[in-house]
Amino acid sequence: MEPLLVRVGLPRTPFPDSCSVDRLLDELVALERSALDPWIRLDPQGYLDLQAPEVTYFDPFTERRVDGLDAMQLRLAPMKKMKPPFTDPRYDMIDPKVQRHGDVALLTFNLVNYGKLPDAPERVLARWNSTEVYSRIGGTWKIIHSQWSYIQPELKQTGS
Repeated sequence: MEPLLVRVGLPRTPFPDSCSVDRLLDELVALERSALDPWIRLDPQGYLDLQAPEVTYFDPFTERRVDGLDAMQLRLAPMKKMKPPFTDPRYDMIDPKVQRHGDVALLTFNLVNYGKLPDAPERVLARWNSTEVYSRIGGTWKIIHSQWSYIQPELKQTGS
């Protein structure tokens, strides 16, 4: 006997199961880490390789949206010549979540960057909110939109 949805003419679409969502999360987190690992050493190529030609981008240092891979390459080119002011960079990706809608997937997570400044112990360098919109293009997940913002800073309480 056919399920009720088929008998009344509605398309048969499987409900997302947690296994496929978990697999997609693992896949996109692995892609993101493949870009983050060189990024924390000031090498943007991992992200450039992940971005689609029509990528759009925002971050706190961007006055206007960056449109297209060519514009991203120009924007990030100076980064390749920079020397990090810190050593031992690392990061924690916190609470990644994926939401899939057909050939589009939204990956959101928090990121905390750590490093050692000269003559200082390791400390938090930056705390980020990240939103990456991936699209399956030719069988490969590519970033079509990226947005980074600072996590609300922890404010110190003043003594009363």
